[in-house]
Amino acid sequence: MKDLFSTYEFKGMSLKNRIVMPPMCQYSVDKKDGAATDWHYLHYVSRAVGGAGFIMIEMTDVEPDGRISDFDLGLWSDEQIPALKRIVDACHSYGAKVGIQIAHAGRKAEDAEVPVAPSAIPFDENSKKPRALSTQEVKEMVEKFRGAVQRAVKAGMDAIELHGAHGYLIHQFHSPLTNRREDEYGKDLTQFGREIIQAAKAEMPEDMPLIMRISAKEYVEGGYGMAESIAFAKEYQAAGVDMFDISSGGEGPITAWGRPGTHAAYQVPLAREIRQALDVPVIAVGRLEDPVLANAVIGNEDADLVAVGRGMLRNPYWALEAAAMLKKETTVPTQYTTGF
Repeated sequence: MKDLFSTYEFKGMSLKNRIVMPPMCQYSVDKKDGAATDWHYLHYVSRAVGGAGFIMIEMTDVEPDGRISDFDLGLWSDEQIPALKRIVDACHSYGAKVGIQIAHAGRKAEDAEVPVAPSAIPFDENSKKPRALSTQEVKEMVEKFRGAVQRAVKAGMDAIELHGAHGYLIHQFHSPLTNRREDEYGKDLTQFGREIIQAAKAEMPEDMPLIMRISAKEYVEGGYGMAESIAFAKEYQAAGVDMFDISSGGEGPITAWGRPGTHAAYQVPLAREIRQALDVPVIAVGRLEDPVLANAVIGNEDADLVAVGRGMLRNPYWALEAAAMLKKETTVPTQYTTGF
């Protein structure tokens, strides 16, 4: 029977367990240059020492004005590769595999003088009004994603994740709430995402997994639900996505309509439905820090991998603690064996 500490083989990636550290912004870049710092090194490598099988580096943006804030990671320059490679190499030495989330914040880029978006619709009344990208600029944006993926491969990543969730740029294009365009990217809401997927795949080794994070459900009136997300996920799967990371929300201020639950595992049913509808591997995330619950998600085959965010922020050694609680075998660093 599969459990949280079962190994997992997918394409060219072999994981020692099914525990994922999900991408979580640290807002810790120095000098606003977009390069990883010593904080990022300590942050990620400590989770590798702590037993996580798969570490996903936080939202890393394709251009300076694509960041949520000026203190986010970027991968628009070759000069940003070495600091990331240092992190990847160290994580590998402790038995963890590493992915990176490539993104653009679109209208949610708080520090951009004028954010860009599919359409000139602000996030809320307190946000800057974005400028709608021209058709040519959309095509150029696809190439910026391509360049970032190419650099991520050079940094030694084991997988690439495209951020198509939480109201950021790819999500903005496939949501009818935020895409009111009249050109080809408005007539086909998945075209932007599909072109990015195809560009990414062209830069990746054949056996490297391409993951996409999607919001399976929007929590605002008029937003899309599971039927629509299954439909656009099928388009993305056909374009080359190998695995989906299932989250929800983020496209607008949450109102009473469709408000998400706050209970443990509230997003697991979304992951399970995508997994079954597309016959595709999925990562489940959201309030899964209880090891017994996380283990059940794998045992019940609701998802293939489980991402533990807040639990790992509190405890870099969450995976080691989970193994002890569940009485599962895992590799404990020699220096820490007396603690376990």
